[in-house]
Amino acid sequence: MKRKIFFVCALLCCVLIPALAQEHAEGQETSSNSVKYIAAALAVGLSCIAGGIAVGRIGSAAMGAMSENPDLFGKALPYAGLAEGICLWGFLVALLILFL
Repeated sequence: MKRKIFFVCALLCCVLIPALAQEHAEGQETSSNSVKYIAAALAVGLSCIAGGIAVGRIGSAAMGAMSENPDLFGKALPYAGLAEGICLWGFLVALLILFL
């Protein structure tokens, strides 16, 4: 159920944001700035949501594996770090959108 709600919200954002940007562009010359801000917010927001979901699933699986074999801590830690890297990539993309 949560996935359906997420996909419906993402679809609405993909449909409504260009429509609002076009409506805003008809009245002002600075429509590219507003689209930049919305795109940067979407890049950070969606990547952080995805990173949180990934870290939650990886963390729970790692804790379950480490409860049976404590030697697996060193093998599970890099996977959690890779999942957190998704958020950093979203932040970098947002910076590129804003400054370029």
